Amino acid sequence: MRVVLVGPPGAGKGTQAQYIASHLSVPKISTGDIFRANVSRGTELGKLAKEYMDRGELVPDEVTIAMVRDRLLQDDVREGFLLDGFPRNVPQAEVLKEMLAEFGASLDVVLELKVDDEEVIRRLSGRRTCRSCGKVWHVVFDPPAVEGVCDACGGELFQRDDDREETIRRRLEVYQEQTAPLISFYEKEGILAGIDATGPVEEVTQRALSVLRRFGN
Repeated sequence: MRVVLVGPPGAGKGTQAQYIASHLSVPKISTGDIFRANVSRGTELGKLAKEYMDRGELVPDEVTIAMVRDRLLQDDVREGFLLDGFPRNVPQAEVLKEMLAEFGASLDVVLELKVDDEEVIRRLSGRRTCRSCGKVWHVVFDPPAVEGVCDACGGELFQRDDDREETIRRRLEVYQEQTAPLISFYEKEGILAGIDATGPVEEVTQRALSVLRRFGN
């Protein structure tokens, strides 16, 4: 089964991608994983991507697309995959469609994780990161025993700039600008399915799997 996972920041895509891919027995592919693999292996694409990342710039679409193409040519994705973080916009979606057609394949379903903005803000703005060991806590869902102190190492907890409410609201605006057209694109393709991504992780996973079964071959 070939699945694309979309959803706003804070929707739980990373967690759900892991669980869903495991249930479907397909590899989880995220752009972050692909970037790290190429950079660590020192591939030509990895070196090119690193130049942009070292300058604090976004990696251009053509580099990202080339990395995704390389990944989709590997043997372990012949029976399917779950893509998380790609495509992010309609031009990338069109390229992915063409790419899969070259391989004699197509997407089965695009699963949208739906979470309202206020829930996203509650989830992300409550995160606190340890300055020493990097462990992430949450003031509501996973609080440390002592406020501001990491249980794991005793380090100081702080709120990252991208976890501040004003930053989260801007990230949500960008997501809507980029993703609203993408959602429409896949709606027209007839392969879009949406689920409520609020509630316990296990419940969201079960909702996802229930929807995916309807699209299975």
